[in-house]
Amino acid sequence: MPLTLAEIGEENIIRKIGGRQEVKAHLENLGFIVGGVVTVVSAMGGNVIVNVKDSRIAVSKEMAQKIMV
Repeated sequence: MPLTLAEIGEENIIRKIGGRQEVKAHLENLGFIVGGVVTVVSAMGGNVIVNVKDSRIAVSKEMAQKIMV
């Protein structure tokens, strides 16, 4: 399922990252790697704030839909 549907506070494993190569590279630089753990801190209108690799990152709805957990 896409990250936009993940429950708040629940740890999820990143299974796949979709999109163009530039998008994948950008997300990887932020710490979103396949097999990594991501936790949704809050969500509003599809946009999410997540904890990934001890960092808190805001991700737009469009980007979050490319991250499968």
